Amino acid sequence: MGWLENVLMENKEIVDERLELTDKNSLYFLGPNLLLRNCTVILKVSARNLIIVGARFIDCTFEVKQELKNHQQWVKASLKGCRFKGRLTGCDFGHWPDYGTGWEHGAIEDCDFTEARLDGCRIMGSDPATIRFPKWPCFTILDPIGHASKLRSATWPGRFGSVVVDELHTQPACTKALTEHALTIAKQLDTTPEELRAVVEKFDCIVY
Repeated sequence: MGWLENVLMENKEIVDERLELTDKNSLYFLGPNLLLRNCTVILKVSARNLIIVGARFIDCTFEVKQELKNHQQWVKASLKGCRFKGRLTGCDFGHWPDYGTGWEHGAIEDCDFTEARLDGCRIMGSDPATIRFPKWPCFTILDPIGHASKLRSATWPGRFGSVVVDELHTQPACTKALTEHALTIAKQLDTTPEELRAVVEKFDCIVY
């Protein structure tokens, strides 16, 4: 792999612009002291090409054109009134003080994921009540740690119980919501979306 070109977006405010972060040969640094307002951000790079260091996004739309996997650095961003579209897997959003430097900027509120496909994504340290989660086949467990024992009382299909539900209490203390994708879970954990939904429907603490 050759040298990657650094694209630095810092110390400025950008309003009403369309930003394309799509060059595989670039490292995109968002922040510090970056404010994007009413912007459309096109993302088509892997998580390692996207570095967030204290950026604020207000009323922005993120169009994820290539599945974004295991990007925890959203917890270093402040997101307010933003929309997400596309596939996000293993991504964390919100306020996570134990995460490392930059966490003090982390926040999420009034955001809309209804046009996104979330799989193994978490809301950390922020109120999920202001967030619109994607509908089925995605489903979101609210306060997974607080509801862990209640959820363990159900008989879950396949290996979902042993792999996911039995381990909810080990999530970081600030985990406020966990969103899973039933079709992916079904393939990985020996069950079907229909079997999952039959149990999901029994719980008020699960949004689907």
